[in-house]
Amino acid sequence: MPLPLAAEYPSLVIRREAFERASLTRSAFDERLGLTDDEFRVEGALIVIGPIHETEALPQIIEELEGAGLTYFDDFFDLSGNWPAWLRLFAMGS
Repeated sequence: MPLPLAAEYPSLVIRREAFERASLTRSAFDERLGLTDDEFRVEGALIVIGPIHETEALPQIIEELEGAGLTYFDDFFDLSGNWPAWLRLFAMGS
């Protein structure tokens, strides 16, 4: 099932296999960003984190993901949320 992506705030899309390979945990993201259940979603091969309301934290999180061995674009990427609210976007792994 496709996961909706929020307008106005960025989201991270991470391949589930890469998340698990790097031994990342939901609790670490929850602690860092104070996420709700709707802000950490898993569906099939994808994990969507966001919307991320602490946008200043995003570059640090990207740096930490790369430090954990993940490769930007191949393992994860961020969507800016910079689109109008009338446009709905969805993500789904292939």
